[in-house]
Amino acid sequence: MAKVSLYLLLILTLTSLQCTRYKNSPILKNGDILFRSNHKDGLSQAINEVTQTNTTSNYTHMGICYIIKDSVFVIHASPKNGVIKEVLHDFCYPQGDTSYTTDAYRIRDEINPNITLALENAKKLITQPYDNTYIIENPGYYCSEFIYHIFIQDSIFKLNPMTFIDPSTGNFHAGWIEHYKNLNINIPEGKPGCNPNEMSNTDKIVFIARLE
Repeated sequence: MAKVSLYLLLILTLTSLQCTRYKNSPILKNGDILFRSNHKDGLSQAINEVTQTNTTSNYTHMGICYIIKDSVFVIHASPKNGVIKEVLHDFCYPQGDTSYTTDAYRIRDEINPNITLALENAKKLITQPYDNTYIIENPGYYCSEFIYHIFIQDSIFKLNPMTFIDPSTGNFHAGWIEHYKNLNINIPEGKPGCNPNEMSNTDKIVFIARLE
């Protein structure tokens, strides 16, 4: 009986570790930035269609790695839950959806970023609401605004005029028209902001690996 109990305990322990670790997690370091791929529905698709800067970047969400002992977590601004800390696997595959892909990037060593301060900034913002207006001045944080903010002391990322225009038509994207109509506010075209596709293309970060 003791041997059976020990075996069950081992299985439970391994299962628990698998929930917080990831196949490629040994390559990750504190402060690495994870970019998650476009999901072809709703606002995720709308974000990608107005922000994609080249054929290789296809990102609509991002977060920062926070490693505690052997466990890898991601702190990010979730549209459903606001700023949260969750295990890496759940960030990469929300609701168990394996159609997403996630790429890891790292700030270049020569920039000497203050990762400790960035993570402290990130942890302080946990429980803050999600900003679905995507307007910097408004309460809460959207995903790229959150990353911009926690690294603001290192000037890793910058704000640029936002656009909600579909380049294929030259008109406002239908998804964004509906989104801001539901919020009963004007589309903030031209206001300062940021997005994952644009931020992934800065020369201050370098691609590390695709997590599989």
